[in-house]
Amino acid sequence: MYYPDELIEEVRTRNDIVDVISGYVRLQKKGSSYFGLCPFHNEKSPSFSVSRQKQMYYCFGCGAGGNVFTFLMEYENFSFLEAVKFLADRAGIALPEMEYSKEAKQKADLKALILEVNKIAAKYYYVQLKSEKGAGAHTYLTDRGLTEETITAFGLGYSTKYSDDLYQYLRKKGYSEDLIRQAGLINTDERRGVYDKFWNRVIFPIMDVNSRVIGFGGRVMGDGKPKYLNSPETAVFDKSRNLYGLNRARTSRKTYFLLCEGYMDVISLHQAGFTNAVASLGTALTPGHASLIKRYVQEVYLTYDSDDAGTRAALRAVPILKEAGIAAKVIRMDPYKDPDEFIKNLGADEFEKRIQNARNGFMFSLEILEREFDMTSPEGKTAFFRETAKRLLSFEDELERNNYIEAVASAYKVNRESLEKLVTKTAVSAGMARPVPRPKKAEGAAIQKEDGILVAQKVLLTWMIENEKLYAKISSYISPDDFTGELNKNVAKLLYEQHEEGNLNPAKLLNHFTSEEEHREAASLFHTKIRQLTTKEEQEQALKDTILKVKTHSINERTLNLDPSDMAGLQHLMEEKRKLEELKGLHISID
Repeated sequence: MYYPDELIEEVRTRNDIVDVISGYVRLQKKGSSYFGLCPFHNEKSPSFSVSRQKQMYYCFGCGAGGNVFTFLMEYENFSFLEAVKFLADRAGIALPEMEYSKEAKQKADLKALILEVNKIAAKYYYVQLKSEKGAGAHTYLTDRGLTEETITAFGLGYSTKYSDDLYQYLRKKGYSEDLIRQAGLINTDERRGVYDKFWNRVIFPIMDVNSRVIGFGGRVMGDGKPKYLNSPETAVFDKSRNLYGLNRARTSRKTYFLLCEGYMDVISLHQAGFTNAVASLGTALTPGHASLIKRYVQEVYLTYDSDDAGTRAALRAVPILKEAGIAAKVIRMDPYKDPDEFIKNLGADEFEKRIQNARNGFMFSLEILEREFDMTSPEGKTAFFRETAKRLLSFEDELERNNYIEAVASAYKVNRESLEKLVTKTAVSAGMARPVPRPKKAEGAAIQKEDGILVAQKVLLTWMIENEKLYAKISSYISPDDFTGELNKNVAKLLYEQHEEGNLNPAKLLNHFTSEEEHREAASLFHTKIRQLTTKEEQEQALKDTILKVKTHSINERTLNLDPSDMAGLQHLMEEKRKLEELKGLHISID
């Protein structure tokens, strides 16, 4: 769906950034800005600033920054369009209706109805738990150590012993049998006819990231089978792409998730203060789960059961997480089976110690691998290291692989060079590519130089945002075409246009970038961390050096790509080189 620029800007201007962020962060006014604790990283002293004048935010600690759309995209994990819709609704602005095909409209309507039915079912189960009929289920939960506050927070419920209670309740509400079946709430067989899928069970509502009920899990009361039962796949529920507790864990602001196996593990951990716990829904971890996790954190601590099944699950999960770019560590629950038992017996402080002592996922896999070999014999140890060498080859990045070779050599007290040679020999014998030679110093220097140019360009953009007076100084030598990359050029062009029109408005400029990746990258261009320059002379020298760096790189690039027959282009480059030489001998004032 595309919305006109004018409408997007109206939504932004009707949502004051200080008012919006105040709903998430406690802000205090200091001078012309507002400050609070950054919601994007842990800190004790406020370094998160919000400017009402610029309608932008910036954290001096972690570098997060942007406009009101950026904030919601980062905090709520919204897409750009989701942020626009949320703020439009907040401001009472009617957005154009999205046009659906007949088939798409039917699917959207079905999803909306299933979510509606699920919400009513969750409320029904909750009421049953609190009633006389649910006394046994309620006692079961409190005996498991859950408080009333926790029971309410997770919306836990109970389905009675009567096998069609919910069905009859929903039918009286006017919902069709077909819809209730498509929501996964009933089954049918020849003997019993229509009956509730969940009956005589403690109910765990499963919610998506926006806290909408998309399914249910049920734990049987007594010795019935299966012990745990989940909703089937529906139009709104895909268990391979949802995580239990994610709606709460995503707001914890921790840099990692605790990944569990069951509902009670998640709930117990949250009650103990570990509000970043989630669990897969009755299935092994999938690439879909890993992709979902990657949207929120870069690291996962696996808290699977300490039995053989839990160990195997952890070993399967580690490479899946690695493939998604997520670092994995493993927490052992010994001598207890799972986090729930551990917390009840040893408490939160001891669990925190286990987190601090968590094993690296790869190193943990080697510990388990050891069990397959006789490590007391030379033959057994050699076979173990040969298998380890094969596993080390899974690290495609040379630096990462070398770091792990070093870690393995240190942990198992073997010569690092010998292990490295074994890895190389294994790669060659397996028919893999020959060892890649290390890049020459000149190539490495070129990469560093290019990175330095990008940083210098970002610094110029940041300066032109922070100090309008610097625009005249910078634009005398640097044009938008001197910036590298399409995004940088586009941002520079828009910024120069605003300056020329006398209407600098970086918050509005960011509206032009509607894809999540582009929007975040564009926002980062205005908040480059710059080393502290204490004196005026230092600031002026830094400005001059940065302009020279960017302009020199631009001229060199255009010289290399110039068509020899382009005389006009050649004359233009010669003129720019002349101005550049003049600049080297000039003093640039920031006044």
